[in-house]
Amino acid sequence: VKKHIKQGQGHEGGIFTVEAPLHASNVQVVDPVTGRPVKVGVRYLEDGMKVRVSRGLGASGSIIPRPEILKIRTTPRPTVAGPKDTPMDVVFEKTYDAKTGKGMPEL
Repeated sequence: VKKHIKQGQGHEGGIFTVEAPLHASNVQVVDPVTGRPVKVGVRYLEDGMKVRVSRGLGASGSIIPRPEILKIRTTPRPTVAGPKDTPMDVVFEKTYDAKTGKGMPEL
C-alpha cells in the first residue's frame, strides 16, 4: 500500500510503499489448466462426490483439488454425547400425529 507520511523531526516526509496484510476474500484460486485466476463453482460427480470447479471468463471448467492442509485440519465429530446434547430418546419421541392432528398447538 502507499502510505503518506508527514515530515517530522529526524525523518523525511513523502509517499512510501509499505507492506500490509491481505484478506483471504481478496485472493482468487488459480485454474490448474490455464494458470489464470478464476472463480470457484461447485459440481457433483456421478458418484455424488462434491468437487470445486473453475468457472468464469477464460476458465477451463476443470476440477480444482482441495489443498492438503484443509484435509489435515478437519476434526472428527464427537461420538459420545456431551452435556448440552439432546438425548436420542427425546429426539425420536413422536410429538405430532398428522392423521389426527394431535400435538398441534391451539391457534
